[in-house]
Amino acid sequence: MAQIAYLVSWKLRRIGELNLKMAFPEMSRRERSRLLRDSIVNLGRHLGEFSRFSTITPEILRKTIDCEGLDNLDAAQALGRGVIMITGHLGAWEMGSLALSAFGYPFELLVRRIENSAIERLIDNTRTRFGNRTIDKRSAARSMLTTLRKGGMLGLLVDINVVRNKGIFVDFFGVPASTTFIAAKLALRTGAAVVPIFVPWEERRQRFVMHIGAPLTIECSGDEEKDIRQLTSRFTKTVEDYVRRYPDQWLWIHKRWRTRPVGEQNFYHTVT
Repeated sequence: MAQIAYLVSWKLRRIGELNLKMAFPEMSRRERSRLLRDSIVNLGRHLGEFSRFSTITPEILRKTIDCEGLDNLDAAQALGRGVIMITGHLGAWEMGSLALSAFGYPFELLVRRIENSAIERLIDNTRTRFGNRTIDKRSAARSMLTTLRKGGMLGLLVDINVVRNKGIFVDFFGVPASTTFIAAKLALRTGAAVVPIFVPWEERRQRFVMHIGAPLTIECSGDEEKDIRQLTSRFTKTVEDYVRRYPDQWLWIHKRWRTRPVGEQNFYHTVT
């Protein structure tokens, strides 16, 4: 068991090292090692908070997290065409979903179901305690459209690797990354507002702070394929900007650049 744990931890460290080298080639190895260590500490802090979510009350949660920019969310909702909230694996992303509902803004979030049914029930019950609803990403298209056309809110993570036929390549830290285009496609077809939301740990305050940005401007040229690519690139750049701001809080152990354009070698071929 100890050998398996060591092997798993070695693999995760190696993935993180490769990712950080691609993202920050100008940094020394020592600087990147520090960022990787701190990002794992952040993940542990996030998991620690998540372990309390099954019993925490809305009142306590509202006192636990600072929320900045709810007026931006109100402005997006006032447009009446639905709201797409984009975020990434930074800070306490799970806390963000629960906190929004605790502040009176329940929404629907796209998730990948876990094969272990007991764990899936535990996580789903936690995510939906205060009014959220989860949508299985394997059969989500109609549900997402219905939500937005009814003026509802939808939460999407836009910083994960996707297989080639499910995404398009846009730059992330200057390296092409296979990225979901669902948020861009939905925004173009429904006219929904797109609002970035991130929940980093603020060391100075010693607490998590939810940053809700102003609705992003959506420009349409009439060429849907071109517009989807431009919007997806912009959403990805929004995530990158936050990661650069809080580089020690992103999930560097994720194989973000795993899917490669045809003819390119897998970046993680040395991690077996």
